Amino acid sequence: MNKRMPARPKTIDRINQGLAKRHASEKLFHRMGLLSLLFGITCVAILFSSIISKGYTAFQQTFIQIEVHFDEQYFTVSGKDNDTEALSTADYGGMVKQSLRSQFPEAASRQEKRLLYDLVSIGATYQLRNMVMQDPALIGQTTPVWVPANDDVDMLIKGHMKREAPEAERRLRDQQIVWLDQLIAQEQLSLKLNTAFFTNGDSREPELAGIRGALMGSILTLMVTLLLSFPIGVATAVYLEEFAPKNKWTDFIEVNINNLAAVPSIVYGLLGLAVFINFIGFPRSAPLVGGLVLTLMTLPTIIIASRAALKSVPPSIREAALGIGASKMQTVFFHVLPLAFPGMLTGTIIGMAQALGETAPLLMIGMVAFIVDIPSGIFDPATVLPVQIFLWADSPERAFVERTSAAIMVLLGFLIIMNAIAVMLRKKFERRW
Repeated sequence: MNKRMPARPKTIDRINQGLAKRHASEKLFHRMGLLSLLFGITCVAILFSSIISKGYTAFQQTFIQIEVHFDEQYFTVSGKDNDTEALSTADYGGMVKQSLRSQFPEAASRQEKRLLYDLVSIGATYQLRNMVMQDPALIGQTTPVWVPANDDVDMLIKGHMKREAPEAERRLRDQQIVWLDQLIAQEQLSLKLNTAFFTNGDSREPELAGIRGALMGSILTLMVTLLLSFPIGVATAVYLEEFAPKNKWTDFIEVNINNLAAVPSIVYGLLGLAVFINFIGFPRSAPLVGGLVLTLMTLPTIIIASRAALKSVPPSIREAALGIGASKMQTVFFHVLPLAFPGMLTGTIIGMAQALGETAPLLMIGMVAFIVDIPSGIFDPATVLPVQIFLWADSPERAFVERTSAAIMVLLGFLIIMNAIAVMLRKKFERRW
């Protein structure tokens, strides 16, 4: 008997089986991509929620209302003929202490008085001095004044310190909490907008610390970076892409530009320390040096983005311009550059956003110094917002935790705005070919 040969699978069946496997693989890949996207969004949401939950309370500050008697005896300074100097050196701390003693006369012992005085921030003395310097007519009068509370009081009122904890486990004593309850009952303690966070420089006292100095330092540093990196980066990109001959030297330069974009930022800080400070002699911790270092760091990014923008311009634009008699220079500057400019500007903004968030290179040139004064020029000592965050994160006081998170919120806000501007500019000026 002849055995029947097994039927060979049809070609269409093999194709259908292969299609089924490919479709299953595509669905799996699609699901993995969605899961990865959801995981990334979840991590970002957790990060943002953690920062916001810790930092939003920094935009409010606890204030205590005290009745201040600007007694003339506090302004009697022997040997002072200058009225302005006498007003500036008056015993404003004594006025604050006298006001607290008048409000809580039961604080009789030396230790109780010290605990009472600790309820109010040292910033109250500066506040009273500014009031008198602006209006000397206050001398001899009694007026209610809202003064900032100590950082421990602020933490208690905001719920970061548990009053139910044993006295030995918190920084406020039971008697101090009793006085605070009396102030709350008398409506002399309240949470108000913390304007000092935006108007003050750095301070050892958390309730007085602000970001204005760091913000001005960041603005001055980015101004120097932008004024140097944008024209140099665009000029370099135009030369390499439009005019430079294609030989081993330009290939060597292009490879090194791409490599410099991946160099760790701290290496640029070491370079700035060696060249701009030790060799040239520029002042440490100055926005000028910070801008120069960040210029070196952002140049590769701007050059690469600008070259990509130039490459995106169709060759027909160049050919048409040359065909009607334009020179090579006229073709580049009047036809190619206007079309590539949106991409160049987008790359520059992204480079500036990268520079705004840098910390490591600026630490190397001394911008980690504790600076209270607000910088007014590129040669003044200054710090920047990321370095300010780094300093506050290293502080042991609990109140600096919320200041750190609030400063991160401000920094993220600037970064989001800068990237949003870059996207808007690209959407507005981009031309599709």
